[in-house]
Amino acid sequence: KAERNKATGLIAELKRNKQNADDAVLKSREIGDKIAGYDNDLRDVEKSIKDIMMMMPNLPHESVPVGKDADDNITVKECGTKREFTFKPKDHIQLTEKLGIMDFKKASRMSGSGFPLYIGKGATLERALINYMLDYHIKDGYVEVIPPILTLPHAMEGTGQLPKMKEDMYYCEKDDLYLIPTGEVTITNMHREEILYGENLPLYYIGYTPCFRREAGSYGKETKGLLRVHQFNKVEMVKFVKPETSYDELEDLVKRVEGILAELKIPYRILLLCTGDLSFGAAKCYDVETWSPAEDKYLEASSCSNFVDFQARRMDLRFRPEPGAKLEYVHTLNGSGLATSRLMVSILEHYQNEDGSITVPEVLRKYTGFDVIK
Repeated sequence: KAERNKATGLIAELKRNKQNADDAVLKSREIGDKIAGYDNDLRDVEKSIKDIMMMMPNLPHESVPVGKDADDNITVKECGTKREFTFKPKDHIQLTEKLGIMDFKKASRMSGSGFPLYIGKGATLERALINYMLDYHIKDGYVEVIPPILTLPHAMEGTGQLPKMKEDMYYCEKDDLYLIPTGEVTITNMHREEILYGENLPLYYIGYTPCFRREAGSYGKETKGLLRVHQFNKVEMVKFVKPETSYDELEDLVKRVEGILAELKIPYRILLLCTGDLSFGAAKCYDVETWSPAEDKYLEASSCSNFVDFQARRMDLRFRPEPGAKLEYVHTLNGSGLATSRLMVSILEHYQNEDGSITVPEVLRKYTGFDVIK
């Protein structure tokens, strides 16, 4: 570029002196062509570097146990009393079909497998559960948001779903939009490319969204009923915090999930995920699983993660600790507070009666307007 500037100056000087500048113009064009070629090469290199970096996962926190897969996760604790039945408990499919509150066959005729259809009091119970969980968080200062459920690729890149998990998501090619797999995506991207003020942190958000996942690669896994679906409802907690508080904030997310399950009186356990089972962007993650009497096992109902500055760097989200201070990256966290599908399985099965009716958990009754589904 210095040579081009020199050539440009020479051309101007020759023209001022009314001398022939053809050779200088030709040389300037040659230099310009070289620069254009170098710029293209540089863009290719920068893209290659970005592509490599976007596929690099977060670094696990030192407290995360080293392990290969889910078998190496650590059970932190188990809480609640597993119900002892005086009759053989039905599973959630048998219960809902008999009561007419869900219909998986009709849903399948409309949309294929993996999509639920809630009907009547089943729909009311689902809505009650969502509203109860929203209110639980809002009363403690969380700000409710209703975010978009379709989002551009750069938002998915910001939270770490793209490019690694592209095949697991639904994509609208004509509009270049993705259906969100979790409310985390659009709620976290609310502050992308912003500079926040330290005095305003932490920021707590809560939002309900439907979520959509192709579940590519899930063949052979337990998929019946609500156990593994392509569309489900979730109440999502998202935090923007200062780096020095982020791990305390993670523990608080887990306690919030525990608080809801304690009020619902559903047995649960908490797992600390090992390095081999940790999600792509998380530095540390806890899974909270609820007990299914009919399945005779725990089902994942919530995942609470600290991403430290991983997402903030991808979204260019920073904060200024105090006036005049150097900018720092915000730490982001999120947790399911909670996803309804597997939690609903646990509620239906745990609260069933011998005659096939279902007692509504006490904390949900003011939302449903009824005590029993029969």
